[in-house]
Amino acid sequence: MRQFYPIILLSISNIFMTFAWYGHLKFKSVSLWIVILASWGIAFFEYCFQVPANRIGHDYFDAPQLKVIQEAITIIVFSLFSITYLHEGIKWNYLVGFILILLAVFFVFKDWE
Repeated sequence: MRQFYPIILLSISNIFMTFAWYGHLKFKSVSLWIVILASWGIAFFEYCFQVPANRIGHDYFDAPQLKVIQEAITIIVFSLFSITYLHEGIKWNYLVGFILILLAVFFVFKDWE
């Protein structure tokens, strides 16, 4: 069960990261320096989840596996964020690209030996 903690922590981390990187797009009238400071503040909480996720996760996964898990979570979180928060659609070519990234999970975790 403990091997799922990194996935949960990385998911929470990615929610903060997505808001830090893209949340300001709804506030284009706010000065850039203000959104930079706000993004840094949000990113602090991202790191509070991401660093323990990787520290704990490295007991169960190697670093490339952790990175691929993180990228897959990022695609899922970003897709939901884009649709629900930014009200932007997902085009077919975006979906194909996202699926190809998610296929990386299969290739990285498949035991080829």
